Amino acid sequence: MKPAEEYILNQPEFYREIILNLQVVIEKELPEAVLLFKWKIPYYYVNGKPFCFINASHKGKFVDLAFNKGYQLEQHLDHLVGEKRNTFKSLRYVSLEEIDVSILKEVILEAKVLH
Repeated sequence: MKPAEEYILNQPEFYREIILNLQVVIEKELPEAVLLFKWKIPYYYVNGKPFCFINASHKGKFVDLAFNKGYQLEQHLDHLVGEKRNTFKSLRYVSLEEIDVSILKEVILEAKVLH
């Protein structure tokens, strides 16, 4: 098993469900994305460059989907979190029901244009 997949499958169910749902959308919108394990977290690369990562924050009780060029994103700023980061902004999920697939897709597609 690949380390990124192992990380995901070893998460408690709460985090795993959110991550697996995010994966489905990311991989549908970006079929060229490659899931690697970098800096001890699942990291998607597109055309050999880091694109976004998924982090299960057990301390904060949320899942972060962070985009490398997040501060260049202009859509859905009310949904993006950038606290104490210089380049990343993320969509943060505290429940599976919180995932708005249309917003997620739009952010992924905008980030792809910036990539």
